[in-house]
Amino acid sequence: MQQTKVGLVGIGRLGTALVKQWNQNKKAIGVYHPDAAKLDQFSRSYENSYPITKSELDKLDVLILALSAKDIIPFISSLLAENISLKSTQIVNLATALFTADIRQQFPLLNIYGVKYMGHSRDLLENGDGLFITETNLPKQIEDYFECIGNIILDSEERLIEVNKLATYYGAKAAIELESAFREKGLSPDYAARALTSITSEVIRSYSNGTLGHFAKEVVKELQGMKVE
Repeated sequence: MQQTKVGLVGIGRLGTALVKQWNQNKKAIGVYHPDAAKLDQFSRSYENSYPITKSELDKLDVLILALSAKDIIPFISSLLAENISLKSTQIVNLATALFTADIRQQFPLLNIYGVKYMGHSRDLLENGDGLFITETNLPKQIEDYFECIGNIILDSEERLIEVNKLATYYGAKAAIELESAFREKGLSPDYAARALTSITSEVIRSYSNGTLGHFAKEVVKELQGMKVE
């Protein structure tokens, strides 16, 4: 049986996290980047990745775009202008801030799917086990690449933006309040930095995993009691 040819464009934080996880799962992935030296260095870091040229993008079964929202439509347009048609390629939009419907409107003859990662790219890089949101049932060729590194949920792309905004709001609010509390108590900014990067972040992770220690559990009980009152 012929192996599915999958390629990735974009080796920023999310693209790198994805390639690392696919590499650990023995998933072959072609990678394109206009800077040949950067591409060579990147592909050497992951044994299951390999460099591909722009002209080879047209030969892929699946093309995953890990580009910023502002770059995706111009990139596809540039390929079409160079007679790289992509008509037989399934294109995956990863950009959180670009609705897949908007890309389809621009390129109605192309096969475009949205797969959005919910979370921070560093978490995916270090821990894997991602959560991916899609609005439609995915072709098996695409599904296989994302199921092996996490879970896929059918939901709207608007819901992903809503969740990201809520998480960012409360994360930033907690950070600002912690810094303010440390200043009021006259504690060193170094302590506040350590609390943010190590203590608070790990407490949140432990809370979500149900692995809080005794002291943290007592604090949670106290906070929950305050809410009841």
